[in-house]
Amino acid sequence: MEDSPSSDAVIGRRALLAVGGMAVIGFPVPARPRNPMPVPHGPSYPLDRPLYYVNDASKAIALTIDDGPDPTYTPQILRLLHTFGVTATFSMIGINVAAHPHLARTVAEAGHRIANHTWTHADLVRLPASAVRSELARASDAIHAAAGVHPSLFRAPYGAWSPAVIKQCEQMKMVPLDWSVDPRDWARPGVSSIARNIMDNTRPGSIILEHDGGGNRSQTVAALRIVVPWLLHQGYHFQTP
Repeated sequence: MEDSPSSDAVIGRRALLAVGGMAVIGFPVPARPRNPMPVPHGPSYPLDRPLYYVNDASKAIALTIDDGPDPTYTPQILRLLHTFGVTATFSMIGINVAAHPHLARTVAEAGHRIANHTWTHADLVRLPASAVRSELARASDAIHAAAGVHPSLFRAPYGAWSPAVIKQCEQMKMVPLDWSVDPRDWARPGVSSIARNIMDNTRPGSIILEHDGGGNRSQTVAALRIVVPWLLHQGYHFQTP
């Protein structure tokens, strides 16, 4: 399905005018991250605590896309990432994978990484250990059945972690993946707001949170059309955790 001509394009152009000045005045001073943990180094990450940053060598950053796959917005984001040669991590909900297995397979075949994002997007802190185990296991099974990969990353819905969640991640050998830049695109605050938030807060090692599922994500797509080339122009390069 092709992007609609465009509401996204029109929104994107307007937002670029709104924030474009930032692209010529240099890299903005980042805001304090919501959880200032030290940036890990090395090829692997610990399983016993959430990961908020990637290795910051050579201005590496990570883009994560949550709550899909979605038949409307996942293909749009995939085309955008392909245009700029960017690799991202898609945190997928199991029931969405089961409903759209071809999309999960397409994401994997395009070279992107898939993370487990539970079966139903449940708040795991409220669940007993047995239910936590079921949420993670069913999602991993669905992802493997659709895309042929076993997720080695897990993102907790709402960023809600508990000892039971961490323990289950360790048992399934999945790195608990959080984020350090949250533009709140899920709330649809406007394209310029999403783009400005990412520009203000991204720094070497940042993990950026965006969404391709859970509702109308046209603002997210339009904002990514602005910030991805801007970040590349600033010397950042994208990697997966």
